[in-house]
Amino acid sequence: MALNAPLVSSSAGKSQPWITRPMLMAWAVLLSFPFWADALGLYAYLGTEVVIWMVYGLGYNLLLGYSGLPAFGHGAFFGIGAYAYGLSYTGLVENPLLALLCAALFGAMAAALVGCLIAHRRGIYFALMTIACGQVFWFIAMKWHAVTGGEDGLLNVYRPEVFGLSLKDNTSLFYFVVGLFALVCVLLWRLVHSPFGKALQAVRMNETRARFVGYDVWLTKWSVFTLSGAFAGLSGGLLAISQESAYPDVMNVHGSGFIVMATLIGGGTVSFWGPVIGAVVFIVARDVLGSLTETWLLWYGLLFMAIVLFQPEGIAGAWNNHVLRWFKRLQPSPPRSSSAVLGGG
Repeated sequence: MALNAPLVSSSAGKSQPWITRPMLMAWAVLLSFPFWADALGLYAYLGTEVVIWMVYGLGYNLLLGYSGLPAFGHGAFFGIGAYAYGLSYTGLVENPLLALLCAALFGAMAAALVGCLIAHRRGIYFALMTIACGQVFWFIAMKWHAVTGGEDGLLNVYRPEVFGLSLKDNTSLFYFVVGLFALVCVLLWRLVHSPFGKALQAVRMNETRARFVGYDVWLTKWSVFTLSGAFAGLSGGLLAISQESAYPDVMNVHGSGFIVMATLIGGGTVSFWGPVIGAVVFIVARDVLGSLTETWLLWYGLLFMAIVLFQPEGIAGAWNNHVLRWFKRLQPSPPRSSSAVLGGG
């Protein structure tokens, strides 16, 4: 079965269901993870981290995959979400869901501010400005010791209870994060198949043509940047819950590059599910390669280079191509004409 959702579809006029078969399959695999993780030498917290990055990747792919906007400083909003959750939960509200809402809100606000500065840019200039703005937020997080804790980070962000369920246990936390991931999947699936999603694809294909047919390109780019920042902030808040802390490391260029690599390896430019696949590959490769060698990032970088060179559409693109070839082989060949059988012209 193909990973559906090619980013440009010929069925643009058809209504899309709220819940699809790949969604159900992904949720089923995730919900069953605690039952078979031990058999593969995995553990519940690893699953939690993978799902958090899935949320992060799906939000980021609104920019890179659907809008064609190469944002290389997105870790700033991820980190802002983590700090916003920690500061909100420890000093403002005791409700973790409201604190997560604050994380998404502050991520969106920071992205909206940056979007005002860069939405009129495109290509390499857009990418470089996202790096510059991201570094500004990272520098603030490093130097504002009174609020962020500087290099030591924001500590003592203890795991809360949600609806009477304690998240101190890794399995409980995992299922909580999976529930939010399912909600994000449905929301983003509907978003990318809405008229707004078609506007994003138009901007991705050609900004000038999109402007000529009536789209407000600046507003579209600013809106999607803000939305992507909100989902990055939400995933950052979930990371703060899981780690019981918030650190500035995820905000620098090095940290921001990880989500770009994960999205491209998974195939985010051709499939809605690309970032989900990329998150699994990135986190699992980090743990497996990290257990074998201290230079795991070198080998992961070589893997990234190989995929970009030989399979630029990523894992999802390779899978879709494989399924397409399989279906072509299953189709009966057209009957040969009598003249062809007799050797005629």
